[in-house]
Amino acid sequence: MWAIVAVNVAAFLYQLSLSEQALQWFLYQHALVPRRYFFPAWGEANGLSPLDLTPFLTNTFLHGGWLHIILNLWTFYIFGPALEDRLGPARFLVLYLLSGLAASVTHAVFNAASPEPVLGASGAIAGVIAAYAVRFPYAWVRVIVPILFIPLFFSIPAMVFAGLWFFIQVLQGASELMSPFGGAAGIAWWAHIGGFIAGFLLLPLLEPSAAAGAGGRAWYNGGPWERGR
Repeated sequence: MWAIVAVNVAAFLYQLSLSEQALQWFLYQHALVPRRYFFPAWGEANGLSPLDLTPFLTNTFLHGGWLHIILNLWTFYIFGPALEDRLGPARFLVLYLLSGLAASVTHAVFNAASPEPVLGASGAIAGVIAAYAVRFPYAWVRVIVPILFIPLFFSIPAMVFAGLWFFIQVLQGASELMSPFGGAAGIAWWAHIGGFIAGFLLLPLLEPSAAAGAGGRAWYNGGPWERGR
């Protein structure tokens, strides 16, 4: 887990070291631009090879700003350790990477014409949330939801939290399909959905055969209305 965190942090620090123009070019090369794959002529005209599939993975280690990376890595820290203890480092890494890839593919399919680069770890982290809820369904998740600058704290079982979170992603994603300009800009809803489903399906395949341990407690800052990817 800490290796994943380190790669995300290192990539973000490298982004900060780039000039604005260099960063823009870097993101077009290594973040995910769906249009380059579904409209190859456009991609080649803009110097983006449709044969280079690495952005489907590399985009999951890039972030758009301090708040973006802090929220993502904080959420990862909340749900990751107990799941990694259960799966072991190698299986946990496989879960994370495959969830990130599924998130990227799902976003690309539902945004095929988009020339905007998408980036962020939240699709992969959505897979971690789903797997955590499957493995520790009755673990209590401490949710913090701000109401007019006043934080409201309450606890819900992990499976309830994950269900609410997933429902909101589907609702927002469907709304975006019906009204492309009506949703919140800059949020890759379908990446979240794809990553979550991947984590849900992968957990039974990756989990060791030994009897599952009980318990687990998570604290989640941001509640089911986490923003950004």
